[in-house]
Amino acid sequence: MSRLIWILATVFALLAGVTDLRWRRIPNWLTYPAIPIAVLLHGLESGWSGAKLSLLGALLGLGLLLPFVLLRSLGGGDWKLVGCLGAFFGPQRLVQVLLVTLLINAVIALIFVIWTGRVRQTLRNLARMMAAIFRLHLPGNDLTIDNPRAAKVPFGVAAAVAVLLYATTQPWWQF
Repeated sequence: MSRLIWILATVFALLAGVTDLRWRRIPNWLTYPAIPIAVLLHGLESGWSGAKLSLLGALLGLGLLLPFVLLRSLGGGDWKLVGCLGAFFGPQRLVQVLLVTLLINAVIALIFVIWTGRVRQTLRNLARMMAAIFRLHLPGNDLTIDNPRAAKVPFGVAAAVAVLLYATTQPWWQF
């Protein structure tokens, strides 16, 4: 992947992380142009095969996280962010970045739950979610991101840290 694409992917992820941390949302003005820009850059670099891999990465990211958006456990900005990262990184690299993102997000959530003293409530909520899933029902509205009292972990921050770690650990000769 060319140096410009790596730099843009990292800048994009960092901007998303900052906006998510500060305003608890990832704005459309950031996510909407990212996929076409990534596809265009990959197309200019590698022709149709590069553009196709970029599109496949975007579709993979959007497809993997769509169920969580539909269950209202993940916001639309976070979902579009992963689609954009897929467009920048392609399917194979996206899976690696997404796994690191999920691990970082889990650590942040665990620290937050312990810090705020919500361990019992979180375990009860997890049990209720699992029961709803096994009954093939949606969890209650109080267990979604729509609940104003729900503790929300900024997914964009975890994604930004994961992209930064991933980009800085790549061998320079691959840039």
